[in-house]
Amino acid sequence: MAGKERVHATISGRVQGVAFRDSARQEAEKLGLTGWVRNTEKGSVEAMFEGDSGAVNQMVEWCKSGPSSADVEDVSTERETPSGDLSGFEVR
Repeated sequence: MAGKERVHATISGRVQGVAFRDSARQEAEKLGLTGWVRNTEKGSVEAMFEGDSGAVNQMVEWCKSGPSSADVEDVSTERETPSGDLSGFEVR
C-alpha cells in the first residue's frame, strides 16, 4: 500500500477524563484516517491510525498536545504494516 502508513500510539499523561478520545476521533476523521482510540487500565490512551503517511504524521503530532484540557507527557509510537482492514474511526 504505497504512501500508506499505520501507527500504533500510546499517549500518557493526564489524558483520561479530558475528552481526548472524542477529540482524537474528530481530528482523525478530519484527516481522513481510519482506526480506533481507547483508554487503557494504566491511565493512558492507546490508538491505531492508518491512512496517508502525511496525515498519519499530522495525527501523531496532534497527539503530542491533544485537546487543550489534556496534559500529554509522552507519545510512544510503533510503525506497523498497513493492512487496509480498518474502516472508519471508532472510540472503543
